[in-house]
Amino acid sequence: MARRASFMIGISAFLARASVKQPDNKTKQAQIKQMTAYLQSRLATSLRVFWQLLKIMVPVMIAVRIAEELGLIEALAPTLAPVMELVGLPPEAGFVWLATLTVGIYGGLGALPLLADLPLSVAQVSILCAMMLFAHALPVEQAIVRKAGASFWATAVLRFATAIVYAAAISAISKATGWLTQPAETGLLRSMAPAGDGWLDWLTASGISLVATFGIIVVLILLLDVFERTGITKRLTQGLQPVLRVSGLSGEMAPVTTVGVLLGLTYGGGLIMKETREKNFAPDARVLALCWISLSHSLLEDTGLMLAIGADIWVVLAGRVLLTLVLVRLIAAAMTAAPQLTRWLAV
Repeated sequence: MARRASFMIGISAFLARASVKQPDNKTKQAQIKQMTAYLQSRLATSLRVFWQLLKIMVPVMIAVRIAEELGLIEALAPTLAPVMELVGLPPEAGFVWLATLTVGIYGGLGALPLLADLPLSVAQVSILCAMMLFAHALPVEQAIVRKAGASFWATAVLRFATAIVYAAAISAISKATGWLTQPAETGLLRSMAPAGDGWLDWLTASGISLVATFGIIVVLILLLDVFERTGITKRLTQGLQPVLRVSGLSGEMAPVTTVGVLLGLTYGGGLIMKETREKNFAPDARVLALCWISLSHSLLEDTGLMLAIGADIWVVLAGRVLLTLVLVRLIAAAMTAAPQLTRWLAV
């Protein structure tokens, strides 16, 4: 009886599997076409983004190469050395941050080969990346901030000073405790550096650097799309809003600010301009939102880039967001205590 029962169970299971309709060739072909079309669309998006970034990175890479040939890097190093020494970085890192401050994140990436042959620790890479994230593209981004309702110079100084103070604090903690003092994995940086001193070596290394950057962009765009389709972005947005309110932001400003924090200052600043026209947000609410976005924005894309370079996530993400929350909370308290401060910070 036991054997017969086992036999009948096996037959039933086989029939159940056989009854499940397998996809026919047409269905499979349709699925393959859909997947191919999706990948082609993501690749096209990546190429468009990459083309825009080429216009930024290539001029910076050429300028850095010419500056090296003319000896300008060595000449500028003593000028930048005191600030870099304060944050535990070599003088050459100052040129990378200078390119980042004026041009943007990708301008800084174009100057990173200057550091390829230096023995950097994880802490040093993380410190430089944090500085790049806190303060970059100031002429362009703070112009957007000003148009959205906060002072250009006040927010620019806030970003610049925060970058230096945060970097100095991480450097001090690292030296005192040994945290992140292990050698950084700089394989990507070394691949960006020329093998020799000739222009052909430089062109080869620059090509490899650009290909690596394109690969990172493709991965990031795919991840962002997956986050959007699976609802992760929505859950992140919902999770961030209570954090923003803790920092002093009003409930009506939190959703708009979250867009900028996750996706970028341009998106967030544009939304604040739009919402202000429609809802007439108070000046102090706009200032707080724009301070938040100035200090911490594009948490998904820009943070991903820094992690790819070798930065530590606790330094470039967790610490940055926590410091932003504290600073915005302090600014909110200051504006409450001294209302004239709002008139100075708002435009």
